[in-house]
Amino acid sequence: MIDTHAHIYDPQFDADRSEMIDRAKAAGIQKIYMPNCDSGTIASMLEMADTHPDYCIPMMGVHPCYIKENFEEELNIAKEWLAKRSFAAVGEIGLDYYWDKTFVQEQKMALSRQMSWALEQNLPVVIHTRDAMRDTIDLVKPFAQKGLQGVFHCFSGSREIAREITQMGFYLGIGGVLTYPKAGLKELAKELPLEWIILETDAPYLTPVPFRGKRNEPAYIPYIAQLLADIREMQMDELVAITNNNSSKLFGS
Repeated sequence: MIDTHAHIYDPQFDADRSEMIDRAKAAGIQKIYMPNCDSGTIASMLEMADTHPDYCIPMMGVHPCYIKENFEEELNIAKEWLAKRSFAAVGEIGLDYYWDKTFVQEQKMALSRQMSWALEQNLPVVIHTRDAMRDTIDLVKPFAQKGLQGVFHCFSGSREIAREITQMGFYLGIGGVLTYPKAGLKELAKELPLEWIILETDAPYLTPVPFRGKRNEPAYIPYIAQLLADIREMQMDELVAITNNNSSKLFGS
C-alpha cells in the first residue's frame, strides 16, 4: 500500500519517528509521500527524505493556511527548492477558508502561481481545499485544460463535485474520513470511479476508526483500504493494486 499524503516530519512524531516508520513497513506500506507546509517544515521533511530515500518522498509547495503577509517570501523559497532538487509534486497547495479569510486573495494568487510552476516542471499538484471547493475548482480548471494533473487530497465532497474533479483528470484522495459514520462518505464511495482514487492518511491528522482520537500514522492505511474494499464488495488486494497503480500514474513512480 502507498500513503500518498502524510506529514510524518511533524513534531508529533519526534518521540517515535523511527518506530513509526517500522510500523508502516510492517503494515505493508511501501511508500509515503510527504506534502510540505511552508519554509518552516522543509528541513525536517528533507531530513526524512534523505534518511529514508525512495521510501519517504517529498513534495514542495506552500499550504494555504500558511499564506500570510510574507507569502511572496514563502513562495520564493519554495520555488528555489524546486530548482535545487527533485520533488514528486507541487504541494500541498490550495484554498482554505475555514480558519481565516484574511488572505483569500493571496491564497488565490499563491495557488495560481504554484500551479504554473507545476506545469512548467511537468509535476502534478496536491490540492488542499476546505470550505472553498467552488473557488478551488474554478482556479484549477484552466490549468487542467493545459494538462495539469493532480489530486484533491482528503476528498469529502458530493457526487457532482467528484465527477467534476475526475473529469478534469484529477484524482480523489481518500483517507480516514471514510471511516467516520457521520461524514457521509461511505455512501458516495460506492459510486466513486476506482480508477480515480488514491489512499492517504494525512497523518498525524484525520485518524481512522478504530483509532480516532489518537495520532494518525501511515500504518493505519490498511483500515481505510479494507473499509473501502468492503464498501465496494471486492478483495482488498484488488483494491490496493488499483489504488497503487493510480498513485504510480499520478506521481510517475
